[in-house]
Amino acid sequence: MPKENPREVSGRPVEYSVVVPVYRSAASLSELHQRLTRVLAGMSANYEIIFVEDCGGDGSWDIIEQTARSDARVRGLRLSRNFGQHNALLCGIREARGNVIITLDDDLQNPPEEIPALIKKLSEGFDVVYGRPDKEQHGLFRNLASQITKIVLKGAMGVETARGVSTFRVFRAHLRQAFDDYRGSFVSIDVLLTWGTKSFAAIRVAHHARHAGRSNYTVRALMTHAVNMLTGFSVLPLQLASVIGFVFTIFGLGVLVYVLAAYLILGGVVQGFAFLASIIAIFSGAQLFALGIIGEYLARMHFKVMEKPSYVVRAHAGSRKA
Repeated sequence: MPKENPREVSGRPVEYSVVVPVYRSAASLSELHQRLTRVLAGMSANYEIIFVEDCGGDGSWDIIEQTARSDARVRGLRLSRNFGQHNALLCGIREARGNVIITLDDDLQNPPEEIPALIKKLSEGFDVVYGRPDKEQHGLFRNLASQITKIVLKGAMGVETARGVSTFRVFRAHLRQAFDDYRGSFVSIDVLLTWGTKSFAAIRVAHHARHAGRSNYTVRALMTHAVNMLTGFSVLPLQLASVIGFVFTIFGLGVLVYVLAAYLILGGVVQGFAFLASIIAIFSGAQLFALGIIGEYLARMHFKVMEKPSYVVRAHAGSRKA
C-alpha cells in the first residue's frame, strides 16, 4: 500500500488547517468541533482540525481523544505541562498540513461561522487576516489590559494592523518558514508572522460571550505577555533606558548650573539635606530602572543559551504527521 503524503488527506492536498489551543475547555469542545466541521465542510472536503491541549487537567484531553477516534480529520496534541497559549499555537502550527492555517480560541467567543469571511479577505492578496471583535465580551480591566497589549504589540510588530490583532486569524502556511527554526521559550505568534510578511489585514467579526466557565487569560497574564513581547522581540526598552539616561544627564547638568549660580551670585551653597537626598533618590531610581531593563534582556539571553524548549508534546491523538 502506498504511503500517504503527510500534506494530503484521502489522497488530496489539505486546504485548511484549524489550530485550536485548549486549556480547561471540556464544556465547549464538542460544540466547537460540530460547528467547525459544519463550516469547513461547506468550504472544502480537505481540511483538518488540530486541538493542542495545554495541560489544563479538566478532562479536555479525553474529549479530544474521543473526537479524534470518531473523526479522521481531527488530530490532538497534548503538551507535557502548561506552556501558554502562544507556545501551544506554535506547536499546532508546525504540525499543520494545510495551505491556509486558521487559529481561534476554544471558548466559542470566536464564532467559526466567521471563518469564510476571513478566507474571502485573504483571497484579496493578503498573507495574514485577523478577525477583529466588533465588541469584546470582557470586563473593563481585561479590555484595558488587552488594549495596552495591542499598543505594545504595535511597537514590536512595527505595523499599524497590530491594533486589530486577535487570536482569530488566518494566514498562508508558507509564512511558517520564517520561524520554523525558532527555539525561544517566549513566543508571540503575531510577532513571528511579521518575520515572514508585512501584508496584514483585519476585518470586523462577531465576538460572543464565553460558552462556559471563566477566562483563563487574566489581566496579569496579558501584562506579562506584553512585557515578554517588548523584551523578547523589540529593543524599545533599551532605547527607553538610553533616553532616560540622556534626560537625567541634562537634568544633572541643570542642577550643577543651579548650584554654581547660587555659589557665585548669592555667595553661598545650596542648603538642605532634603535637596541632596531627593537628587540622589532620583538618579538612583533611574539607574536601577535601566539596570532592570538590561537584566530582562540578559534573562532572555540566558534562557536562549539554555535552549529551553518552546513546548514538549506528551501524547498524540489521531493520524500523525509524517
